[in-house]
Amino acid sequence: MNIERNSVEGRAAVHAALGEPARLRIVDLLALGDLSPAELQGELGMASNLLSHHLRTLEEAGLVSRHRSEADRRRSYVRLERDGMAGLLPAAAVRAPRVLFVCYANSARSQLAEALWKRASPVPSASAGTHPAAGVAPGAKDVAARHGLDLEGSRPEELSRVARLGDLLVAVCDRAHEELPASGRLHWSVPDPVGVGTPAAFEAAFCEIAERVTDLSRRLSTA
Repeated sequence: MNIERNSVEGRAAVHAALGEPARLRIVDLLALGDLSPAELQGELGMASNLLSHHLRTLEEAGLVSRHRSEADRRRSYVRLERDGMAGLLPAAAVRAPRVLFVCYANSARSQLAEALWKRASPVPSASAGTHPAAGVAPGAKDVAARHGLDLEGSRPEELSRVARLGDLLVAVCDRAHEELPASGRLHWSVPDPVGVGTPAAFEAAFCEIAERVTDLSRRLSTA
């Protein structure tokens, strides 16, 4: 379905999609991070065929999208499409003493998320990797500098050395999310710019992370 979101038909489709309590609950669950259909099914206690129906309705209304995991290609993640959702998402408060951004190598996405968070929120933050690289990716340093952030003194850290009790963990890559034990962390399925290596890939990752950081910073306060 290709409906202009700002048209009467598009607005009607959004309201119709959100008029079902189960679909509204799905949107609420996706408000802070991405989830696989299996994760959604576990949260909702819903049969897979009914979940598929609800997801299809939300996709047709342009409210969610699905894409393949960069790690386990058999897995997909559902992402909330925030265009047109202004004023429709719940103002749910999240409390944590610190935000810990995690990715596989801690060389790009999690470093950018930490730097962006420090600019957006007074809540403390850190970043780490499940398999830290030798250094921060040059492309991450370049895109940070273009946006007024400095990663020159940053270095990858191992997750077990950085994590603290009470941290709100945000996995910013599929590989780290799928590798870590199931927990209450958030997941942002951000494509890996290092594998592509182009300035455009790093810019796209930066912009997506910046949008998500801004959204979470408005919802989170220190514990």
